[in-house]
Amino acid sequence: MRQRFDLLVVGGGPAGIAAAAWAAESGQRIGIVDDNATLGGQIWRGESEAGSEVSGWIGRLRSSGVSVLRGRVFHQPEPCVLLAESDDRLQELSYKKLILATGARERFLPFPGWTLPNVMGVGGLQAMVKCGLPIRGKRVVVAGTGPLLLAAAAYLRQHGAEIPIICEQASWANLARFGMALLSVPDKIIQGLQLKKELAGTKFSASSWPIAASGRATTESVTISRSGKLETIPCDYLACGFHLVPNIELSLLLGCQIQNGFVQVDDFQRTTVSEVFCAGEPTGIGGVELSLVEGEVAGLAAAGRLVEASSLFGRREKLRRFARSLDRTFRLRSELRNLPSAETIVCRCEDVRYSHLRDHAGWRAAKLQTRCGMGPCQGRICGPATQFLFAWNPDSVRPPIFPVCVESLAGLIGDSRQELCEAKGGR
Repeated sequence: MRQRFDLLVVGGGPAGIAAAAWAAESGQRIGIVDDNATLGGQIWRGESEAGSEVSGWIGRLRSSGVSVLRGRVFHQPEPCVLLAESDDRLQELSYKKLILATGARERFLPFPGWTLPNVMGVGGLQAMVKCGLPIRGKRVVVAGTGPLLLAAAAYLRQHGAEIPIICEQASWANLARFGMALLSVPDKIIQGLQLKKELAGTKFSASSWPIAASGRATTESVTISRSGKLETIPCDYLACGFHLVPNIELSLLLGCQIQNGFVQVDDFQRTTVSEVFCAGEPTGIGGVELSLVEGEVAGLAAAGRLVEASSLFGRREKLRRFARSLDRTFRLRSELRNLPSAETIVCRCEDVRYSHLRDHAGWRAAKLQTRCGMGPCQGRICGPATQFLFAWNPDSVRPPIFPVCVESLAGLIGDSRQELCEAKGGR
């Protein structure tokens, strides 16, 4: 299936939706492709009630005539052409301009027991509950770092979960400084007060993190370090989240310049590759408000409306300052590098243990000798973990950037042979 667009947006989260909606007003043929069944991304999953922010954006997007496609982009066979795999077909998507809004995923840090059933990402558990996982009456320990812990804990509690404790690895001193910084962002203070109300009575502990999860067939308890003292807490789930990691694999495949782990962009969200823009978490972790503004800038700029795009620079910079404050406050502390034991599995796909990795000089050597990063997730879990543990840089990206069906690869090869045959005059 082949489709052509003046502008193609990859990613159906807040940044992608905002970019496509604004660009569509230019009258160009716009397409947006995402691998989820519905638009909204991870942050807006299941929040499409009438009158909500996501409902307003998606309604605006659909009324603008944007073509919404479901598919996972996995390859660029030639310039200005992307391949995406959907449930029943291979899609070839050509474009004149491209906006990458591929979002982010959770960072997991390995510790003894982290591979037990019911130990999962805090955002992952929230997403599963949104999709129907029964959580009422279950004890859920929430641990890690950042505001996502509070938002997810509040959501789980609203759906009947018992939250015995929220463990935040940042210190009280850092949290106090962050609280002072919030005085310049009234909206965030209001959000914080609402979360405090929703979590009233829930224990919150700073300078705390999980040491080990225990259980026979599933998670039964978690041992935490709480201001230097160990404490074991019975639980049904352990939800962990140690920051977000930008999804930059497609950007790397296209040749975009990466700086400090993020896609490098100019004031108009243009990357170093001609006619390719990027918005949202791949350019820097900053939350939904910043993603929306960056998406608006990218959409307007891609449509040639540079004056309107530049009018958003001030609001974007204010949100970026707040994002930098978040990063300073919740930066991972060095003690977390000591979490894995020698037998702790780091690469879950290939069952590679910490003891098999620690003596290697870098990612490439470890990959060659242990197969770390060569499983189905293609290093998306163990890559960021080893980056933190060993300061390695998992920088190699090859197509397909996601696992795809053999049928899709066969179709790709078949198309290439047909084109070669046509070029030779049908022989």
